[in-house]
Amino acid sequence: YQGVRFSSGKDPVFYLSNPDGVCQSGRRALLDKLGELNRQEFEAELDPEIETRISQYEMAYRMQSSVPEVSDTSKEPQATKDLYGPDVDKPGTFAANCLQARRLAERGVRFIQLYHPGWDHHGSLPGGITKLTSETDQGCAALITDLKQRGMLDDTLVVWGGEFGRTSYSQGKISKDNYGRDHHPRCFTGWMAGGGVKPGMTYGATDDYGYNIADADGNKLEPSKDHFTPGAVHVHDWHATILHLMGVDHTKLTTIFQGRRFRLTDVHGHVIKDILA
Repeated sequence: YQGVRFSSGKDPVFYLSNPDGVCQSGRRALLDKLGELNRQEFEAELDPEIETRISQYEMAYRMQSSVPEVSDTSKEPQATKDLYGPDVDKPGTFAANCLQARRLAERGVRFIQLYHPGWDHHGSLPGGITKLTSETDQGCAALITDLKQRGMLDDTLVVWGGEFGRTSYSQGKISKDNYGRDHHPRCFTGWMAGGGVKPGMTYGATDDYGYNIADADGNKLEPSKDHFTPGAVHVHDWHATILHLMGVDHTKLTTIFQGRRFRLTDVHGHVIKDILA
């Protein structure tokens, strides 16, 4: 179940185009003949791997027509493109990727992940963070708005997150134009929209220094993997909640490795019920 990576080049998926001199009808005829041979071999050997290979070839052929269609945004209304901003027609930009994500979701793709690297600002933070937020802010807002306008937001969960937060104090050179922030795993922010989440609310808070999770009185809270702490979210709690919103009981979703059952939430995690719509 490995995901398919899309690139911003000529072929969104590697090896999508036929080699020079091979037309689509020729490719279809080749696969049909190859399928006949593979089915004969399957009937003789009853090896399920042969059926798997037949299915893979057929999927690859279908992708040769479906992927170019979903990647072609030229027929999107100008009003929709304006929503995503001036970079929407530049392949590989975050705006273009957000529009692409909506088109994939519209066609039934169930899990879509967008990457936007470069946030590790140990230095040059003022210019760096300004650039990155300008690249992502409009695209995120446009995606949520676009999904809502099309009636898709109620059953589409949008999640924004990263590896960790940043310290509230500076790091490295400290000048008006050049300073940074270190890694800070004790508290950080993620957001979710649609898909059964209450809109317009904030769950949890930090102390005045943005260093620890705190309650309403400013007292330090420690999220624990062993028990649920209201107002403090452990990463296992967040994962359990995301799975719940997708209709999956995190306590029952297990994989078996070397005779032991493993869960995405280990043996921990609680659904954060206060944020559910």
